[in-house]
Amino acid sequence: MQKLISIKKIFTADIFRISFLNAIAVFIRMITGFVSIKAVAWLLGPLGPMGIAMLGQLNNFTNIILAVSNGGITNGVTRYVAEYSGSPKKYQLFLGTSFWITAVLSVVCGLVLILGAGYFAENILKDTQYKSVFYIFGSTVILYAFNTLLISVINGFKEFRKYVAANILGSIIGLIFTIGLAFKFGIWGALVSAVTFQSVVFGLTLLMVLNTRWFKLKDFIGKFSKTAAIKLGHYSLMALVTAIVMPVSQLIIRGYISDNVSIHEAGIWEGINRVSNMYMLVFATSLGVYYMPRLAELHTHRELRGEVFNVYKLVMPLLILFSLALYAGRDLVISILFTSEFAEMEKLFPFQVLGDFLKLTGWVLAYILVAKSMTRTYIIMEFVSSISQVVFNIIFIDLYGTVGATMGYAAGHGLYMIAMFIIFRKLVFTKPAST
Repeated sequence: MQKLISIKKIFTADIFRISFLNAIAVFIRMITGFVSIKAVAWLLGPLGPMGIAMLGQLNNFTNIILAVSNGGITNGVTRYVAEYSGSPKKYQLFLGTSFWITAVLSVVCGLVLILGAGYFAENILKDTQYKSVFYIFGSTVILYAFNTLLISVINGFKEFRKYVAANILGSIIGLIFTIGLAFKFGIWGALVSAVTFQSVVFGLTLLMVLNTRWFKLKDFIGKFSKTAAIKLGHYSLMALVTAIVMPVSQLIIRGYISDNVSIHEAGIWEGINRVSNMYMLVFATSLGVYYMPRLAELHTHRELRGEVFNVYKLVMPLLILFSLALYAGRDLVISILFTSEFAEMEKLFPFQVLGDFLKLTGWVLAYILVAKSMTRTYIIMEFVSSISQVVFNIIFIDLYGTVGATMGYAAGHGLYMIAMFIIFRKLVFTKPAST
């Protein structure tokens, strides 16, 4: 009976209810993401793997620019808005400060993209004919950055329905842009869609928050607080490190496969990453929506330990079942999502699925580093994770070809998971004293 009560408690907890709501948005994002991949692969035909590889390069670069354009403060905004949501005078300082940080940095990023378009086209996409993609990105990055800021504020105020709606709109518009532009302009159109659709979503996100109790334009364009900026800076440093080192490691790995195997194989590897990223969204976004703000509210060893184990009890069995189902149906997944040019992807599934399991196991603990502003440890671990990914990948690619990239992925995340358990050994392995 007690066990049944415990199970019931888990599935009626906030994380389950919020995760279920968020799963709607994630499911739509998965479907639109899968349709987008299939559309690009089909529309580009034999050039599909090359096009997917180029999109992977551009997406990594876009993530770097986006983080820099808002100073990497989105997690900080969510944390402090959640913490001070009942105190308007306090959260208004963070709204105004985050606005000005985003405005200034996104303008600077836009100018850099426009002035350096030729350089970025040559070094990121390996072809200067695509420099117009960076002109367009530079002109719209400020809208991209403000959309991300608004969504982080929505998350901080725990307005989960609006958060879900914003993500659904982003997914649908992204799909429309990708199919429409890829159909009309081929690879160029697919690349342009990757850097523009979020800018359109900004207008819709803004309409959603206009009538909320907390949205007042004067608060956003109000006072810049040095104190708030310093607090956000802790998160900024962590986010910027993540936004730079992780995408750079993927750029290096993808480039290494292109140079030492082939760009076709780099596209196959990017394809398995897309599949992995899509289904991991179910778990990662649920943790981001509920878990991180929840950790910020907890302070005692007992509370933190209880929350961590509740998440493990709910998330890990679901991930195992999903991973096994994905592996068993890998041939069907490839045929549905891609084209015959991607048939070789089948050999990449075993270690990729293992890597995803190890990755999420480590993430559950790593969120504590973010929620509790453990900046130094977080940064060290991001560098350890990124460097290990590159080193393991190069070693295994040289030994086993493209399948070695998934071996390196699993090995790198296995090392990261072990490090997380060592860092939080007292939290995980030491039960709090009974009261």
